[in-house]
Amino acid sequence: MSRKLKNSELNRKSVTEFKDSEKTPLIIVLDNIRSLNNIGSVFRTADAFLVQKIYLCGITAKPPHREIQKTALGATDAVVWEYVEDTITLSRKLKQEGVHLCAIEQAEDAVMLNDFIPEKGKTYAIIFGNEVKGVQQEVVSESDTVIEIPQFGTKHSLNISVSCGVVVWDLFSKMNV
Repeated sequence: MSRKLKNSELNRKSVTEFKDSEKTPLIIVLDNIRSLNNIGSVFRTADAFLVQKIYLCGITAKPPHREIQKTALGATDAVVWEYVEDTITLSRKLKQEGVHLCAIEQAEDAVMLNDFIPEKGKTYAIIFGNEVKGVQQEVVSESDTVIEIPQFGTKHSLNISVSCGVVVWDLFSKMNV
């Protein structure tokens, strides 16, 4: 029978060790996310998989905020983040820097997540959109790739924090083969 580990036995990094660690070549862009709980959850996912940076865009709230902290549980102290007002301006800037833009969206000619293979040595920005409207069309059009999470039930979408967890885990796994 397995014994659950105590937090003290997990050997997690300190904030300083996290900041000094080599990062996964992933950037998360949150495009007008309304839910503070979703934002906090994305910070936790970014922390878990050593994501380079999170960009908070448009109406997306910024730390410090009590509701973000509830789900982030301190990850806002470790993960590098920046607020940028306009997602399309950020997208163009990242593209000029050689970052491969991936809108996570349901769209014509989207590549299914399980079929997407990241190239070694390339940095990817994964863009998640508003809980109701998704990623802005202009941002989708600017993206190098549109990635869709395959779904097999009756619902049309996943919660943004769940989508982020699925996509980050998938890309992290493929990048660290």
